[in-house]
Amino acid sequence: MIASLQALDATELAALVARREVSASELLENAIGQLDRLNPSLNVLAQTFYDRARAQIAAGLPAGPFAGVPFLVKDSVIELAGTPVSGVHGWFGGAVSETSSTLAERHAAAGLITLGKTTIPELSLSFTSEPARHGAARNPWDPARSPGGSSGGSAAAVAAGIVPMAHGTDGAGSIRVPAAHCGVVGFKPSRIRTPLGPAIAEGLGGMSYAHALTRSVRDSAALLDATAGPAAGDPYAVPPPERPFAHELRADPPPLRIALTTASPLGTAVDPEIVAAVEETGALCAELGHHVAHAAPGYDIVALAAAWRLIAGVTALGAVTRATRLTGKDALAQVEPLNAAWLAEAGAASASAYAAAIVTVHAIGRRLGAFFEQWDVLVSPVTSAVAPPLGALAATDVDTFNRKFWEHAPFTCAFNASGGPAMSLPLARNAAGLPIGVHFGAAFGRDGTLFALAGQLERARPWPVTAPL
Repeated sequence: MIASLQALDATELAALVARREVSASELLENAIGQLDRLNPSLNVLAQTFYDRARAQIAAGLPAGPFAGVPFLVKDSVIELAGTPVSGVHGWFGGAVSETSSTLAERHAAAGLITLGKTTIPELSLSFTSEPARHGAARNPWDPARSPGGSSGGSAAAVAAGIVPMAHGTDGAGSIRVPAAHCGVVGFKPSRIRTPLGPAIAEGLGGMSYAHALTRSVRDSAALLDATAGPAAGDPYAVPPPERPFAHELRADPPPLRIALTTASPLGTAVDPEIVAAVEETGALCAELGHHVAHAAPGYDIVALAAAWRLIAGVTALGAVTRATRLTGKDALAQVEPLNAAWLAEAGAASASAYAAAIVTVHAIGRRLGAFFEQWDVLVSPVTSAVAPPLGALAATDVDTFNRKFWEHAPFTCAFNASGGPAMSLPLARNAAGLPIGVHFGAAFGRDGTLFALAGQLERARPWPVTAPL
C-alpha cells in the first residue's frame, strides 16, 4: 500500500489516516524515503526537519483536515521557530527563526507535518530555481529542464510524488509558473487572503502572497479554507468568501463570461502548442455552457515591468539588510553578482521613484478591475514556452535578465498588481509530453469563482497526478 501513496492527493491521504488504514508516521517515512531516492537527482530540498516532523507527530495530531499529511514549505518568507531562517541563502549564516509565521501555525493546526523547506532562486527573483550556492532544482518531467521559479522546488516535489502539496509564494507568477512547468495545480489567492505575518503584512508592495502547489483542485480549496483569513493587526483584509472554497467544487458553476487571449501583452512569441492548449480550453469551457470570447485587459505591461523591477529590488534589499543585522556580517557582499547589481540599482533609487512605481501598480489594478466588470474569468497561457532548459533564463546583467523574465511569463503579473486570484491548471501536454499550464484569473475577491470553474474542468479533463519517474 505504501508504494501506491504517491498517486493520492492530500485529502485522500488524510482520510486514510483518519480511518487508521495508514499512520501519520508511515506517511512521513514514506515521504522521507521518496526524498532520499529522488532529491539527489532533483535537488528540491533546501533544508530538512525530519526529527522535528517526527516530534510533531509524537506530540499528537490536531483535528485538522489534513491531519498526518506530509508537507513542505518554500525557503522564502515563511519561518518555523527553531529552524534556520534559510537554507538557500548562505548569507543568513546560522540565524534561527525565533517564532513561526502565522501561516506556518495554520498549516500545523490543519494537521500538516512539515519536513523541510524547498529550493528557490536567490531572493526569489527568478522564474527558474537555480541558486548558485545550493545548485539547481530540476524538473521531474525532464531533469535537464527547470521546474520554474521561484516556488520551483515546491512544484517539483509535488510533481515527483514526494508530498501531495507544498507551500509557495507568488509575487509575479512564482506559484503559477512552476505549476505550469511541473504539471500541478498552482493557485495564487486574492491579496491578503492568507497572512504573511507577524514579521510583515504584505510582500512586494502588496503584490506577493502565499498559498500552495497541489495535485488536485480540492486540496487547494480545502487548504485555503484552513489557512485563509486576516491575522491580528493586518492593515486590511479581503472580503470573506460567501461559502467555503471546498463547497464551490460540489456543483458546476453557473454560465460564466470568459474572456480568452493567447497574445503576449509584450507582443512577443508564444509557443504554438501552448496557444492551441489555451484555445482548446476555451472550446471546452464553451462546451460546458460558458460564454467564451476573445478579449484582453490591454494594460501597460512595460510600465508594470519597470515598476515591478524597482519594487522587487527594494524588497530584496530589505531581506539582505535583515541578514546583515542578524549575522553582523555584510550579506550584500555575498549575494550573487546579478542580484547584487539589481540591489545596488534599487538602493540608488529615490523614494519618489518607489512611490511612482506603487502608483503604476495600482493603476494597472484599476484597469483589471474595470475589465472584470464585464467578464468573470480571463483565460490565457501561463508562460510563452514550456519548461526551459536549465540556464536558459540566466543572464549577466539586470536588463537582459528582466527581458528574459518578462518574455517567459508575460501573462501572470497583472494579477499580482490587481490583487485578484489566479490559477494554473495542468490541462495539456506538448508533443514531447511536457506539461502545459493554462492560466485563469478573476476579479479581486472572486477566488470561489476560479475554484468552481477549476473543479468543473478537473472533472471534465483529469490530469496525471505525478510525473512518470
